[in-house]
Amino acid sequence: MHEFELIGRLTPLLPANEFVVLGAGDDCAVLDLGDPTSHTLFKTDAVVEGIHFHRDAEPEQIGHKAIARCLSDVAAMGGRATAAVVTLALPPGRDPMWSEALYRGLCRTAARYQVAVVGGETTTNPGQALLSVALLGRVERGRAVLRSGAKIGDAILVSGELGGSIAGRHLEFEPRLAEGSWLATTFSPHAMIDLSDGLAGDLRHVLTASGGLGAEIHAPALPITRAARLRAREGDLAKPALVAALTDGEDFELLFTLAASDAVPVMDGWRARFPGTRITCIGRVTPGPQILMRDQRGIRPMPRGGYEHFAGNA
Repeated sequence: MHEFELIGRLTPLLPANEFVVLGAGDDCAVLDLGDPTSHTLFKTDAVVEGIHFHRDAEPEQIGHKAIARCLSDVAAMGGRATAAVVTLALPPGRDPMWSEALYRGLCRTAARYQVAVVGGETTTNPGQALLSVALLGRVERGRAVLRSGAKIGDAILVSGELGGSIAGRHLEFEPRLAEGSWLATTFSPHAMIDLSDGLAGDLRHVLTASGGLGAEIHAPALPITRAARLRAREGDLAKPALVAALTDGEDFELLFTLAASDAVPVMDGWRARFPGTRITCIGRVTPGPQILMRDQRGIRPMPRGGYEHFAGNA
């Protein structure tokens, strides 16, 4: 059983109540807690030693990554993060200085995005360290951008560059909170997701949630990182640069769809407002359900893949 099969088995067991606007299945849950102007976003995520970071990684970077993953999900909903609680589980004998450095990194990132860290839990976990963050946020009522709103004919756009995150970027990325909020309030994208599992996997999440749609991706347009291209040039034949951009995961960029007529205004506005971050139109939404790639050799199915827990690094 892979991760998404397990999620599919567990989700029907989850109870709901009158506060739930949107439960499991998107980047964040959406709750109505009575505020007449906004809904509450709720997200949790964890980083595990040996899975999301190596033992010799800088602890401040690990702390940054732990909260930035959740912040990236809030960004994908077009929201603003407000407060977090943290669970830290450590193996016996871990140096307290390591934990302090980890918290410094986490709290530095939280403060940069005006997020309060309001408590949590510490416990033991034999074998490896685990750091879990639960995060609250806010979004204007009715303005949360979901995965499920893509429409046939939409342009598909992506921020930043993709692939090669294992070279270090997975510990150093910055969540696109300002960009996501600007998109949601200025252009109303139809669907949005943060790229944590790789474009090939996360695009499928959007298209499936939107009713089983398809897409045509222009392969030469894909923005590929220098790290992914360098690895390919050094002879990693099992992971060419294009495949790395599609499947490596942990890019933490925004993938979104919107009306084709808005694509050029969005790209022009983005470049003026966020000049340090690339924005690229990579394709369009089709009736589906196939996801196809077009390049100079013609059209072919897009490779499947992406990161899945319980299945190793795809």
